[in-house]
Amino acid sequence: MTQRDFSTLPLSPALLRNLDHLGYRSMTAIQAQSLPLILKRRDLIAQADTGSGKTLAFAIGILHRLDPADFGIQALVLCPTRELADQVAKELRRIARFADNIKVLTLCGGVPMGPQIASLEHGAHVIVGTPGRIQDHMSRNSIDLSRVRTLVLDEADRMAGMGFFDEIKGIVRACPAERQTLLFSATYPDDMRKASAAFLDQPEELKVTAAEDATRVEQRFYAVAHEKRNAAVAHLLAHFRPESTLAFCNTRIHCRELAAELRAQGFSALALHGELEQRERDELLVQFANRSCSVLVATDVAARGLDIRTVDAVINVDVAKDTEVHIHRIGRTGRGDTVGMALSLCALSERKWVKLIEAWQRGPVRWFELAELTAAGDTLQAPMATLHILGGRRDKLRPGDLLGALTGVAGLNKDQVGRIDVFDESCYVALDRRVAERALRSLADAGIKGRRFRLKLLTAV
Repeated sequence: MTQRDFSTLPLSPALLRNLDHLGYRSMTAIQAQSLPLILKRRDLIAQADTGSGKTLAFAIGILHRLDPADFGIQALVLCPTRELADQVAKELRRIARFADNIKVLTLCGGVPMGPQIASLEHGAHVIVGTPGRIQDHMSRNSIDLSRVRTLVLDEADRMAGMGFFDEIKGIVRACPAERQTLLFSATYPDDMRKASAAFLDQPEELKVTAAEDATRVEQRFYAVAHEKRNAAVAHLLAHFRPESTLAFCNTRIHCRELAAELRAQGFSALALHGELEQRERDELLVQFANRSCSVLVATDVAARGLDIRTVDAVINVDVAKDTEVHIHRIGRTGRGDTVGMALSLCALSERKWVKLIEAWQRGPVRWFELAELTAAGDTLQAPMATLHILGGRRDKLRPGDLLGALTGVAGLNKDQVGRIDVFDESCYVALDRRVAERALRSLADAGIKGRRFRLKLLTAV
């Protein structure tokens, strides 16, 4: 046992068993520093990047003191975007499996108010939402924050930059004065320090830098002509064969072009950029998370706020001009106990940005030759395909219903069914690519729970 083992914390045996079952055994730097303070119910200001493990830290803190028998709102997590709120809520639900009947409700804009109001009427233990939508519910008197024990401001600097602090002030006033407040932020400038001072009671401050966890990421740099970088990406993928890769481009046009070129060569690739509609974005992220897409090509703007759990490799197709952006990118891999890989392509004109990275890490980067890499097999395809079902929670569909239909009428075994995501109006099921078409035909003929739903397969090739 080491000092970073979760078992060293005063947590319930059931929570520790669930953490172990989920693969959480050793704490990251931010977890090791923050959790002892959180469990002592201290207010906290923690500076840490996305991917550092902060979500798990405050999730454990919330659930440790939660009373499942009390359906009043006991914890509120404010996030800058719907995407981040969805990811945080999913993580909270995963960690909460050790206890029965814990309800985590997401309240974000972009969806109708009516179903959210109805859900609130039935009670919830934890609310995860965006400030604007929480403020809307407060104006309608559809939410009661008077029993909140834990308030979390996640990515507080982004919320400040988006102009949310006026809403946050009103939300804080609706919470009890006797509460724990946890503020997580990548940066903590003076103006935000002044604005948040009224929210916090003698907070502890801590800062975890990317350098503390840099040993979990192997960085390799490759010199390449600007016009040959798309071919170089395919070359890297063919050699290293990562199961999941985030490839960063500086423009959405380049994102689309690279993803299209990779698909033309047989790679399972999709492009994430700012012009996508919310539904398209949600579908794309589901496919990447459930292993139906091997390569996600993204801009930095589009990738902000994503909490993608397992990424084997990051490819910097363009060198980031800002060192903090580079750190943020490579922090997407090598999370937890895993060792990740960051591969950076560099044109001659980008060497000046590499020098900034060397100054940050206080040493030279490691250069390698593309010509020395050889393809290690056939074109890398995602092992899964995603079955999209046009029906969800509102149609009373549950993961068990879908698994039962697939292993029953469709004749699949459990090993051929992967991650199942159920939303209000849609379900997404990862299926072994080799049997996906057969499963779709079987369900189209037999239905699910005696009902017919529109079905289609989503693939990234």
